[in-house]
Amino acid sequence: MTELSDRPSSRVLPAWAANFVIVLVIGTLWPVARLTASQLNPYVVQVILLIGINIVMATSLNLINGITGQFSLGHAGFAAVGAYVTGVLVNYLAAHDQLAGHEWLAMIVFLPLGGIIAAAMGLVVGIPTLRLTGDYLAIATLGFGEIIRIVITNTNRIGPLEVRGSQGLRVPVISNLFWTYLWVIICVVCVWRLVHSIKGKAFLAVREDEIAAAAMGVNTTFYKVLAFVIGAFFAGVGGGLQATGFFLIDPKGFGFMQSFLYVVMVVLGGSGSVTGVILAAIVLTWLPEQLRSLKSLHVEDLRMVTFSLLLIVMMLVRPEGLLGRRELWWTRRRLAAPSPAGNP
Repeated sequence: MTELSDRPSSRVLPAWAANFVIVLVIGTLWPVARLTASQLNPYVVQVILLIGINIVMATSLNLINGITGQFSLGHAGFAAVGAYVTGVLVNYLAAHDQLAGHEWLAMIVFLPLGGIIAAAMGLVVGIPTLRLTGDYLAIATLGFGEIIRIVITNTNRIGPLEVRGSQGLRVPVISNLFWTYLWVIICVVCVWRLVHSIKGKAFLAVREDEIAAAAMGVNTTFYKVLAFVIGAFFAGVGGGLQATGFFLIDPKGFGFMQSFLYVVMVVLGGSGSVTGVILAAIVLTWLPEQLRSLKSLHVEDLRMVTFSLLLIVMMLVRPEGLLGRRELWWTRRRLAAPSPAGNP
C-alpha cells in the first residue's frame, strides 16, 4: 500500500538553513541597495522600485486568486487604503518637522499600520462577499475598489490630517530599494511558507473543489476570508511603498485598470505559482517601460497596442501561464510522495 507523506525529501533545505539564508539576504540588502541606487540612473532605480512593489501586489493577489481560487478585482482598493494611510501620516510628521531623522521609524510603523487597516477593510468586505463565487464575487470586489477610490477622491481632510483626494497627495520620498525589497522578501516568504505548509493545503482544497473541501471538514469561508485578509495586508503595504517612493499619489492610480493589471500578472505567471507570478510581475513592469522608446517614433499609441498583442499571443500559446502551477525548482514536487508503479 502506498504511503503518502508530507515529510520533505532529502533535497529540501532544513528549516534552520533556510532561515539563515533569508537573514543573510536581508543583511546584505542594505549595502547592495545603497550601492545600486548610487550607481544607476534615477529612472532605472524608479523602475526597479516599481518592479518590487508589483511583486508584492501580484504575490498577495496570487494568494487570493491563484491559490485559494477566488476572483478579486478590487486589489487596487486595498493598495489605495495603505497608500493614503501611510502617506497622510508621513505628511503629518513632515508638517510638524518631526520626520527628519525618523524616516526609518515611519517606515517601520506606518507601512504595517497601512497594511493592518487594509486588512481590516478586507475582513469587513470579505465576510459578506466571500460567500459569493465566480462572477458575483468579481463584481462585488470591483464595486468595493471603486467605492474606496471615490471616497478618497471626495475627501479633503480627516480632522488634522490632510488627504487632498481630488488634488493628489504629495508625500516626502523616504522609501528606497532597501525598504521595498525587504517587504518583497517578507511577502514572498510568508506566502510561500503558508502555501507549502500543512495548513496551506486547506487553501488548495478550496481552490480545487470547495464543496468537497467542506464535506471533508474544511471551513471554506474561514480560509477564503483569511486569504483575503492576508492579501489585503500586503496590498496595503505595497500601496504604502508606492506612496513613500514616488512623491505623488492620486486616486486615479488605484482604479479598475490597476487591479486588472495585477490580475494579468497572476494569470500570465500561472495561477498558484509563486515564482511564476514574480516573473510575470517583472516582465509586465519592465516591458512597457522598454516600449516607451516608441515615443521617439511618434507612435506612442502603438506602445499599449504592442503590449496587448504580446499578452494575447502569450494566452494563445500558453494559456496556463509561464509556469502553470509549477515552481522554478523542485520544492513544489514534494507536496505528494511518488507512488510506485501500478499504484496511481
